[in-house]
Amino acid sequence: MGSEYVLTLSCPDKPGVVAAVSGLLAARQCNITESQQFGDPVAGRFFMRVQFTSSLPEDELRTAFAALVPEIAMEFRLHDLGVKPRVLVMVSKLGHCLNDLLYRTRSGLLDIEIVAVVSNHPDMRPLTQSYGIDFHHLPVTPETKPRQEAEVLTLVDHYRADLVVLARYMQVLSADLCAKLSGRVINIHHSFLPSFKGAKPYHQAYSRGVKLIGATAHYVTADLDEGPIIEQEVARVDHTHSPDDLAAMGRDVERLALARAVRWHAEQRVLLDGHKTIVFPR
Repeated sequence: MGSEYVLTLSCPDKPGVVAAVSGLLAARQCNITESQQFGDPVAGRFFMRVQFTSSLPEDELRTAFAALVPEIAMEFRLHDLGVKPRVLVMVSKLGHCLNDLLYRTRSGLLDIEIVAVVSNHPDMRPLTQSYGIDFHHLPVTPETKPRQEAEVLTLVDHYRADLVVLARYMQVLSADLCAKLSGRVINIHHSFLPSFKGAKPYHQAYSRGVKLIGATAHYVTADLDEGPIIEQEVARVDHTHSPDDLAAMGRDVERLALARAVRWHAEQRVLLDGHKTIVFPR
């Protein structure tokens, strides 16, 4: 049967792209198991995700796809689905998202490998180590931030992390770190922004009588909480819900949105389209 691969590509939208890709795969006896595509009429770009099985070596496939680049001016990535993405998780004091990711990974619901957890507080050490995963306590202050972020980069390199997940990590990453890890960091936050900034956003929302609460998972950029959105989740609330109720429901929607975003990223289902994303969910 061979290995299972995912090809993702973007290129100028024009006739013949699907035929060129499927023809290349058919000529090499590859079997397409899933295919999704989208043409963005505003940007004039075409996006495609093809999942297929092949007995050919990855290098040979990569060379074959590279030969299509001059013809259709495409940017592409080829990923072996048998290789689990290595994920470094960063967290502060709230552990609901970390706990959810650890559970989903151990139970096989997330096909990733969590290689380490980094925190600016020691609170999540027992939970992390109960899963047999390395925990690194890296305190940070405004004065030590450059040194702390350098240590984070060292850990990313040491663990060969493909992805960094901010699972309620309550520190703003510097523009330099965002640039060095561009497209490799996913964050989760409540979706009240920019209306309810600062401390106790759920109390602020309660006082304004909001009817929907939500969470947003997005790629991290130097623009705070404005990176390309991968997934959002909402829950309807009413006047009977207390601020504590809203916060509890908020934790639930944060977990769901983040888990989906990490899974879709791991399965190569997210393609960047400028400041937004194209997502091909299963």
